Amino acid sequence: MIGVMLEVAGEPEPLRHFFAVGHEDRAKAEWTAIDRARLTGEVATSPVKGLEPVHVVSELSPKTVRALALKPGEVRPLGWKWPRRWLG
Repeated sequence: MIGVMLEVAGEPEPLRHFFAVGHEDRAKAEWTAIDRARLTGEVATSPVKGLEPVHVVSELSPKTVRALALKPGEVRPLGWKWPRRWLG
């Protein structure tokens, strides 16, 4: 699961948007999440409250990936709220 800080109109600071990405390679997962996030807004250019603009929140366990049917290479936006359901 990748967190991407996005600059949103009307918000005083960037907000973190979560994405589940079906790539085992960390760098590829981060870049895939960035590409998807750019459809929503601009990615922050500097850390916000100690968090990097793009960061791995947690690796998804194989059990969670199977249970939630995340396909290899798929990117699933999870929204702005902390995605408890995806953390196993």
